[in-house]
Amino acid sequence: MALFEARDPDFEARVRADFARQGLMTTLGAELVDVSPGEVTISMPFRADLTQQHGYLHAGAITAIVDSACGYAALSLMPAGVEVLTVEYKVNFLAPASGSRFIARGRVTKPGRTLTVCTGDVFVPDSDGRERHIATMLTTMMALAPRMAD
Repeated sequence: MALFEARDPDFEARVRADFARQGLMTTLGAELVDVSPGEVTISMPFRADLTQQHGYLHAGAITAIVDSACGYAALSLMPAGVEVLTVEYKVNFLAPASGSRFIARGRVTKPGRTLTVCTGDVFVPDSDGRERHIATMLTTMMALAPRMAD
């Protein structure tokens, strides 16, 4: 059972359409895997052109997918026509970003009319199906009224 109820019956289609318009996610090769009220999962493959000097996936790429997962989790609970923007986040990197695939899961912790607090985590699955936790995020999203979003 979902923790939250969507206020827009078409929330999933809206989140997926919004994600499809995001150029950075396309550039990173990220995919929107799962959308439910207050929760979103994004997957991204390892790419050598996204690494830092030690060969690990760059923190900027990791941060981008988990920020987007949190943002879309928040968006999934907004009324139709309302958008969200990140206004603040903090990330802790728990382990080097090595692996073939990165899974970012964003979840709403506390929804609000103006500010929504979310948490996000990034995992690397291994060949046994276990996941190594490599990053965690705490973020605040701000709702934008339809006229402000334009």
